[in-house]
Amino acid sequence: MNAATIAALSNTGVAVEVVEETGSTNADLLARAANSTEPLTAPLLLVARNQTAGRGRAGRSWLSSGDASLTFSLAWRFDGGLASLAGLPLAVGVALAETLERLGVQVALKWPNDVLREGDKLAGILIETRAAPGGGTWAVIGIGLNLLMPDELEARIGRNAASLPWLARMDRDSLMAALLDGLAGCLHAFERGGFPLFVARWNLRHAWQGELVTILDGGAVLHEGVAAGVDDAGRLLLDTPAGRVAVLAGDVSLRMKGA
Repeated sequence: MNAATIAALSNTGVAVEVVEETGSTNADLLARAANSTEPLTAPLLLVARNQTAGRGRAGRSWLSSGDASLTFSLAWRFDGGLASLAGLPLAVGVALAETLERLGVQVALKWPNDVLREGDKLAGILIETRAAPGGGTWAVIGIGLNLLMPDELEARIGRNAASLPWLARMDRDSLMAALLDGLAGCLHAFERGGFPLFVARWNLRHAWQGELVTILDGGAVLHEGVAAGVDDAGRLLLDTPAGRVAVLAGDVSLRMKGA
C-alpha cells in the first residue's frame, strides 16, 4: 500500500501514513496524541502492512496476517469530552457496514463493536482516547478487517472467522481510501449530531435483533433477555421478564442463548 495513493484517492484531505510493521497502530497514534513536543494537530490515518501486537476490546489480542488483513487506526479530534463520544464505536460500525455494502458485501452488527458476515466476525473496532492539549478529546479508532482467513490464522484465533476473498482482490489502496471516506463522513456527522443520527441505521443491521441472548461479564451472567436494539446512548436494550433494561458498554460479551 502507498500512503500518497490512498490520500489522492480519498475525498477527505486526511493525512495518511503507511508503515511496513508496528506493534499496534492504536498505540502509536495514542503516543503521538500525548506527545507535547510534536503533538497531533489534524486527523491522521496510520496503516500497518503487518501488526504484531494488535489489541481488541477488554485487553484481548487482535490476531492478523499482513497479506490477509487490513489493520489501521484513525486519529480524530473531537471538541467535547468523553461523555460526548457515547455510542461512537457503534457509529463506526455503521460506517464500516455501509462502506462494505457499497462495495457489494452485506454484513451485520453485533453490540458493541463487531462487524459480522454470515454470523462470524469479519471486523473489530477498538476506540481509545486521550485528552487533547487545549481542550477536546483525541479518539484513536482502530480497525482490523479480515480479507482472507488462512487455516493457520483461524487456528490461532480459535474460532470461525469471516473473510472477503473476492474483495481481497480489490486494489488495496482503493479499498483503504473507500474505508477512510466512509469513516470520515461518519465522524463529521457524529460531530454534528452524536449517536442519535445512527440509531436507526445500527438497528437495521442488528445481527441478533429479537433473539434471546445472555450478557456475561467475567463469566458471570448479568442479564438474559430478548435483544431489542440500541438506544440513543448506544446502550443495548434487553426485554427481560422483569422489564426492559439498558446495558452499558464495557467488559461485557454478548452471546446468543445456547451458543
